Amino acid sequence: MSNLPQGMEIHAEIPPDFATVLTTEALALVAKLHRTFEPRRQELLQARAERTKRLDAGEIPDFLPETKAIRDADWKIAPIPEALYCRRVEITGPVDAKMVINAFNSGADSYMTDFEDSNSPNWNNQIQGQINLRSAIKHELRFEQNGKTYALNDKIAVLQVRPRGWHLDEKHVTIDGKRVSGGIFDFALFVVHNARELLARGAGPYFYLPKMESHLEARLWNDVFVMAQNELGLPHGTIKATVLIETILAAFEMDEILYELRDHSAGLNAGRWDYIFSCIKKFKVDKNFCLADRAKVTMTAPFMRSYALLLLKTCHHRGAPAIGGMSALIPIKNDPEKNAIAMAGIIADKKRDAEDGYDGGWVAHPGLVEPAMIEFKKVLGDKLNQFEKQKPEVQVKGADLLNFQPETPITEAGLRMNINVGIHYLGAWLAGNGCVPIHNLMEDAATAEISRSQVWQWIRSPKGVLDDGRKVTAEMVKGFIKEELVKVSNSGAVGHWNRAAEIFDQMSTGESFEEFLTLPLYEEI
Repeated sequence: MSNLPQGMEIHAEIPPDFATVLTTEALALVAKLHRTFEPRRQELLQARAERTKRLDAGEIPDFLPETKAIRDADWKIAPIPEALYCRRVEITGPVDAKMVINAFNSGADSYMTDFEDSNSPNWNNQIQGQINLRSAIKHELRFEQNGKTYALNDKIAVLQVRPRGWHLDEKHVTIDGKRVSGGIFDFALFVVHNARELLARGAGPYFYLPKMESHLEARLWNDVFVMAQNELGLPHGTIKATVLIETILAAFEMDEILYELRDHSAGLNAGRWDYIFSCIKKFKVDKNFCLADRAKVTMTAPFMRSYALLLLKTCHHRGAPAIGGMSALIPIKNDPEKNAIAMAGIIADKKRDAEDGYDGGWVAHPGLVEPAMIEFKKVLGDKLNQFEKQKPEVQVKGADLLNFQPETPITEAGLRMNINVGIHYLGAWLAGNGCVPIHNLMEDAATAEISRSQVWQWIRSPKGVLDDGRKVTAEMVKGFIKEELVKVSNSGAVGHWNRAAEIFDQMSTGESFEEFLTLPLYEEI
């Protein structure tokens, strides 16, 4: 390509349709943001690594003494734009054309399209996803499959976009010989091509920000937004972003994260699955830490309940939306009895969020929009949100966020489920699919992370004992991996199963703990 900024190289094929989003203006913004902010991104990633060492050595997280003045002060985020006032049900999913159309048409108030955890970030997915979104925003996107044509309705959900987290690179694009941030790349391409069109249609460039571990990481995103708005001639505060609180460390800095993004904030979301993974990861070598089977760790567990209520109280105190997380349950078409159980689980989940005071919650399937909407409307009536619910009775202390229960049971079935899901998800991810229905649950990178980190931790924890008295060991896990590989291979699904089993073995039984499974996986696609 002749339009690349000085020092930029693209190490991938660029067919003519890809060139329509890899434009001079978009790549120039990528280059400017990279050169300005890459040193800070690397410093923050190094700070994460240093904090991990301190936690491994026994440091106990708490609310930051140096930011107490921000927590104690009376301030609010900037007013929310009208398009983000009503978010009772938000649907999420990857950026393929069929999903984009179905999600926009689902009846949800909002659609979070995902370049991150439910997306396998190969080059084609990332760039075709940008093309799909630009076309959809203009109401031009169509998709044909098996003789059926998918097109957008006149009324569609409000779009929010999740770029990749700070830890992920875009390996196909280098500047001065260094890879660019995947998040900056995703953000810059989207905002250049769509901000003005969205504003003309009564919305705006709205984002979801994943995986942050501190308010300083939020400050970096805020500075990226300010520079992008200046470069594109957009008024200050045009960009709005909801932060996923999906790490245990971010839970201690919710006020500070809202404060850093206060001119650009659209609230917080309780990203439950990554949050559980984060707890396991940060306390992986603590001999006193151990969680039960994944299925037993629900939003009613003490540490999860404290986190959910603190998020709700913090948001509404600051005039910000509080959005509930996603149940992994999905409709089960061929088994009415199992489907009834799944739907009851979804309804209970959304009922609890709505009655607590949340302004909305996530679903992963169009078939869940209506039942989730019913639960929120039962509580909200004609109201668009519940900002007025201030929750003064909620008093969450640091120890409450660290009350990790339940510890039991750990079962052979739960261990095998982790292994089976891990192999199945990793194999599908390597084949290009990052959002996979497995055993009637919608799995993405977050749930796969729980699977492999829990197995790693059970092997090493003195509490990692099955309910029948057997200690979880590397030898036991390796034997189960072989058996579960056969089951997955015979499931009829598409994926690179043998390689996935090798990776799961390495990541769950190896001595070192990989920070994110997607980092080594990304080098293979």
